[in-house]
Amino acid sequence: MEPQDRIRVLQEKICEQNLAGALLLYSRDVLYYTGTAQPSYLVVLPEDYFLFVRSGFDFAVNDVFIEKDKIKEERKLGNIYEEIFSGLKTGSKKIGTELDILTVEQFKNFKDVFPDYDFVNISPTVLEQRKRKDSSEIDKIKVACDVVHKGHEAVLATLREGITELELAAAVENAHRLAGHEGIFFIRLPDFFMSRGPISSGSNLFKISGVVYTITGVGLSPSVPAGPSRRKISRGEPVIVDIPTFVDGYHADQTRTYCLGKADEKIKTMYDNLKDIADHLIDSIKPGMKCSEIYQMAIEKSKELKVAEAFLNFGKGRRSRLLGHGIGLELNEPPIPSAYDHSEVADDYVIALDMHMMDEGAGVVKLEDMILIRQGGNEILTRSPRELCEI
Repeated sequence: MEPQDRIRVLQEKICEQNLAGALLLYSRDVLYYTGTAQPSYLVVLPEDYFLFVRSGFDFAVNDVFIEKDKIKEERKLGNIYEEIFSGLKTGSKKIGTELDILTVEQFKNFKDVFPDYDFVNISPTVLEQRKRKDSSEIDKIKVACDVVHKGHEAVLATLREGITELELAAAVENAHRLAGHEGIFFIRLPDFFMSRGPISSGSNLFKISGVVYTITGVGLSPSVPAGPSRRKISRGEPVIVDIPTFVDGYHADQTRTYCLGKADEKIKTMYDNLKDIADHLIDSIKPGMKCSEIYQMAIEKSKELKVAEAFLNFGKGRRSRLLGHGIGLELNEPPIPSAYDHSEVADDYVIALDMHMMDEGAGVVKLEDMILIRQGGNEILTRSPRELCEI
């Protein structure tokens, strides 16, 4: 499917759901369907569509891949209602919009402006369509993976005894930015906050913040309790770096485990087992499998390797039921390989397999790679070496 076909697919879904149309305003969704992230309302009708640009019209006209005569400069939602919906000849009085991200005030405004319509949540339909990546999206994701690899190279050049987690993170982030990372990432959650990405070492690896359900780091203060701290890294300690990138609208996410000097044999064994589980999944995941089946496959492999206690362990009786997440226009998006997502994966889905092991007596290791699912064999998109890296 070409980018120009995306609106057509959404129109088919609008018809199937008997909607009068869709009204989208979230920047990632507007970008997906039109090619611009300028503040806009995208109106999609069963047989037509219009992009109403609220601000930045001159940019939007040059950005878009949709037809230019479908773009209008319009700031007021009331004018859009009058032009498109007030006299719309349709039996349906329902409009799909992104109810998962609208504020209460925005929703009240929608209801005031559209008094004769009800609003339903179109986000599940949009996110379902976005699961399958077309060739242009895969190309952009690969570029983002090239950029995240520059961060790995920065770790190799920078990690030394006495450096702080913050200094190491700054070197990684600088390398990313110089390579083209746009300095932000998108997660479809209200009030989500995190540093540029988790990084942790030594004793901090056992301290799991509630901000992100992964190996988080402790951050610089209680205001953002995730990410690098000013802790100095010592020889022989595991160091986990999980800093994503965002390039031309698409994300890359990888995690590597490093050790300054020789790693302890227990750490090496734990990492080898973790990689065995990851390799098993990469070789075994097939289109048509349920996300929950993929999760169970990983659990069974951990039992076979006799590492089930350490696998996905967060300590203190806590355990993750996630193996990773979909990735694309947002850093975390469906599908979610986990115990509770029973949807199926398909050709051209991109998932980040994000797994760790924690043994309170030995330490913590983590490995994350992005996988393009294909019937003929899955492709690892992340480029950095996947071995435990001793520096």
